[in-house]
Amino acid sequence: MNVFTKTITNPKFIFILFLVLVIFATLQSYLLTKPNPGPNEWPYTFYNNYVIFKQSFFHLIHQQDLYMAYPDEYWDLYKYSPAFALFFGGLSILPDAIGLFLWNLLNAFVLFIAIYKLPKIDVKYKSLMLLTICVETLTAMQNSQSNGLMVGLLVLAFCMLEKQNYLLATLFISLTIFIKLFGLLACILFIFYPKKARIVLYMLGWCLLFSIIPGFFIGFDQLIFLYKSWLNMLANDHSISNGYSVIGWLKTWFNIEPNKLLILVAGLVLLLLPLLKTKKYADYSFRLTMLTSILIWIVIFNHRAESPTFVIAITGVVIWFYNQTPKKENIVLLILAIVFTCLSPTDLFPKYVRQNFLEVYVIKAVPCIIIWLKITYDLLLDKINPNLNK
Repeated sequence: MNVFTKTITNPKFIFILFLVLVIFATLQSYLLTKPNPGPNEWPYTFYNNYVIFKQSFFHLIHQQDLYMAYPDEYWDLYKYSPAFALFFGGLSILPDAIGLFLWNLLNAFVLFIAIYKLPKIDVKYKSLMLLTICVETLTAMQNSQSNGLMVGLLVLAFCMLEKQNYLLATLFISLTIFIKLFGLLACILFIFYPKKARIVLYMLGWCLLFSIIPGFFIGFDQLIFLYKSWLNMLANDHSISNGYSVIGWLKTWFNIEPNKLLILVAGLVLLLLPLLKTKKYADYSFRLTMLTSILIWIVIFNHRAESPTFVIAITGVVIWFYNQTPKKENIVLLILAIVFTCLSPTDLFPKYVRQNFLEVYVIKAVPCIIIWLKITYDLLLDKINPNLNK
């Protein structure tokens, strides 16, 4: 291993790189925001999502409806749980510059820690994973989103399941559910481990706790009202866009108007099919590959998937790739994912190409869709070749 390779795969270098990305994303979002925008300028901050999370805490404690529009404060709607709004209070009371920095830091370093906690993989490969996903991590932070935290918690949950630390594993999964509901899919992993009754009890306990804890601060009548409002908002949250998803791909490439529920069910069936191979449950590479399948699935089958969401899918891609002995087709797929998923929204591509080709034809999603199909094929036909040097 030469000096350059040793340097870029050193965890200290990766730590510094992620810290630099956190600082850059925070300064960029904060400094681009104009205190008094003109009539033809973006009227909100460049860290709008952070403002949504911050203001949700104040709406919560002031007995307001979390799920109605507040156009004088921010663009878009708050779509997370009452518990998330309560937990965000620790950051909400801070000045924006400090709170935003800590929020980005949390998102980046939960993912950083999670990757280095993965068992049975050499540190060198873990560093390469983080190098590969650093662009997507930056993209998520530039939008002050929660996706880095989400995927970090899901990977940490897998690590804790492998150690049979079910209390922490279920805690991490429960936290993702109360951030974004699709974290519920990680419960599929429970099937691989013993003491399933204990796992389910822990899971139910955490979910019950997070469901009711805001009630002790705002009253349970108000909490029930908020849950009704949340469900109503989710039920009516239809989007004209089909996002960077399988649905968007079918629409833009083949002019097919698919039934969203039908596509979702078909995707879920394909996701679950490998679970029929019960003899493979004892195989670590099989379990880890199922994790990667779940991480990619929750993005490409989300009709609201946006560019910053793909840090979740790309994390699945890199774990899948570095967990196996490199094969030509896998190398090609990884390169396609780096170029068209990670780099397609950047200035490496001309603006005209981005707006009139890459965005229109949801190119960002296509490599992840192909890789997910390849993962499903490999799981079903026992084509996983574990990296013996990991």
